[in-house]
Amino acid sequence: MTEITTTADAVVLFSTIAADNGKLIGVATLNSEKSLNALSLPMVEMLLPQMQAWKEDNNIAMVLLQGAGDKAFCAGGDIRDLYHSMKNEPGSYQHYVQDFFTKEYSLDYLIHTFDKPVLVWGNGIVMGGGLGLMAGASHRIVTVTSRIAMPEMAIGLYPDVGGSWFLNRMPKGCGLFLGLTGASINAADAKLIDLADHFIPHEQKTQVIEQLKTIRWGNTVALNHQKLSDVLHNIEELYRNQQPASQIRLHQAAIAELDGQPDLASAMQAILEIKGEDSWLAKAKASLQYGSPITAHIVYRLLQLGQSKILADSFRLELGLSVQCGKLGEFTEGVRALLIDKDQKPQWLYPDVAAVPQAVIDELFRSPWPDNEHPLRELGKVN
Repeated sequence: MTEITTTADAVVLFSTIAADNGKLIGVATLNSEKSLNALSLPMVEMLLPQMQAWKEDNNIAMVLLQGAGDKAFCAGGDIRDLYHSMKNEPGSYQHYVQDFFTKEYSLDYLIHTFDKPVLVWGNGIVMGGGLGLMAGASHRIVTVTSRIAMPEMAIGLYPDVGGSWFLNRMPKGCGLFLGLTGASINAADAKLIDLADHFIPHEQKTQVIEQLKTIRWGNTVALNHQKLSDVLHNIEELYRNQQPASQIRLHQAAIAELDGQPDLASAMQAILEIKGEDSWLAKAKASLQYGSPITAHIVYRLLQLGQSKILADSFRLELGLSVQCGKLGEFTEGVRALLIDKDQKPQWLYPDVAAVPQAVIDELFRSPWPDNEHPLRELGKVN
């Protein structure tokens, strides 16, 4: 590997690997092992221009995104700075909140629409903002230790970073179940619901990289995608018997029935009534009962709206929602209870979903900006 511009203590490390035929593989490593590579604003501000540069560089054949260490690709957004911003000026729109989410969603959208192959090595914890980076990649690797979740119910936010897009494209009921419970899923689950493409043990990462170097990368993007897929498929076949059993599949019939529930309260009750004694299901039910009633309403409405939206519109919708959540106070309280004071006793604004006024949810879904002033107004536009 040859270093590009970063120093060893940078929050993202950039390098390139030379393939045998002279093409280059861009490598970006989230470099905050102590925080489980939580995605911070400085990380996003480094990744955005470098990813754009690699997209436009004809010598770069593909990009590899990975996390430092063996515990996590990325455990979510680094929300402590968001918390302090919201806490210092409650009830108002925060510039920092808008800036963070605008840049994060711009990065996520860039990965979704990146023509060249993007391989995300989703080892260990992949949550929230980490899943936003992974979901849009063309080639998504999961390992034995992969634990993937959108646990925003617990902090009074909602499954953002494109969740309104990818939750809607899962098998029946799965998006609603995972959005409402924040349940952690494993490698087999991620493949089942199309959040991952290949299962490869983490110990084989060096082997994968060596194989990437041998690919005869060309200038035809579609062929490069296929070449990468073939290599990953061949390696995956060697380790298929190490893939864990799917947790979702055990309950898939009951989860699918959520799709036919008439309203949010009925869907939540149906989750609580799913039969099973396994600890995974028990944790999912407990998370549902712990979570924010406002978030539950947001998730439910997103699942109603998302099917009709294009990707860029999904991110525009989510930016307005996230800024509104930063103003409301539920997000602030959720972070306080879970991560700041750690008392795990959030004082949600409403005791249950029945008590949440429709007007509160309507206001959250109201964009803070006219269309021509939306911070993501250029997303998806052809220059």
